[in-house]
Amino acid sequence: MTGAPDRAEIEAAAVALAPHVRETPIWAWDDESVAGLLPPGTRPVLKLELFQHAGSFKARGALSVMLALTPEARRRGVTAVSAGNHAIAVAWAARTLGTTAKVVMPKTADPFRVERCRRLGAAVELADDVHVAFARTEQIEREEGRAFVHPFEGPRTALGTATLGRELLRQDPLLEAVIVPVGGGGLAAGVASAVKQFKPECLVFGVEPEGNDTMLRSLRSGHPERAPEGGYRTIADSLSPPYTMEYSLGLCRRFLDDLVLVSDDALRRALALLFHGAKLAVEPAGASATAALLGPLRERLAGKRVGLIVCGTNISPERYREHLAKGTELLGSGER
Repeated sequence: MTGAPDRAEIEAAAVALAPHVRETPIWAWDDESVAGLLPPGTRPVLKLELFQHAGSFKARGALSVMLALTPEARRRGVTAVSAGNHAIAVAWAARTLGTTAKVVMPKTADPFRVERCRRLGAAVELADDVHVAFARTEQIEREEGRAFVHPFEGPRTALGTATLGRELLRQDPLLEAVIVPVGGGGLAAGVASAVKQFKPECLVFGVEPEGNDTMLRSLRSGHPERAPEGGYRTIADSLSPPYTMEYSLGLCRRFLDDLVLVSDDALRRALALLFHGAKLAVEPAGASATAALLGPLRERLAGKRVGLIVCGTNISPERYREHLAKGTELLGSGER
């Protein structure tokens, strides 16, 4: 499969993943905390993928890739590079399928995420930065024969995340728009592919942090771009890959209606709103779709029923408390 996953492939992938992944719930968010911040008639619907195994949507793509491995390749185990969510998902998927995982994480990764990988049985190596981490993963693949599970690129990854888009539309066929967090583009590529094929009239928007607008620059230039020099500058580390790649970029160009940016303060404010209004504790990336609806997409989606992908919740209590305190302050001040 080199093009976009088609409807039949997405349906087949959903059947293959069903014994292993959760069908995460949706929740119509219609309380006063959010209603007062949106134009009349706007109806946000949260897709609670933070309740997925391993705490994020990443479980779908990792499992999709690993289910396609030959028995011999699966026996040799897998390797991956990630600042957190993907590493956790690969560790979980390896344990689920009865194999082993060796993951490489940058030293700046949240210690909570590192420890969670280890609790799931993965061997963890720490690297000086993400570029060194990718190089070390390539070495592990070459020397140990482990299969590399890419954090966002490839048809099998998009096929896995497409099952999320299919699931959301099946749960709420009345959706008029969907907002998807964007890092490397694996989630957006799959979700947008599914939504546009199962319901072409439904709008699909991506959202990136201002501190790493790599996908937006890639869409504008027409080819993969790299992260800003010196690395990302955002609290949404889950949405901060070092670069984009051809396959995911191609699907995002084809299926996304637009992509918007949100600031770190907007992420903190949305994170606090999700806690106070929906009692959800999410990482900054998990608040990005909400931040987009409250900010740059507020008027464009006025009066519409909008699906918001709440993509993950892997964050240490200490970091979460900091973001929640600042976000609560911003909510109280009325800043956007």
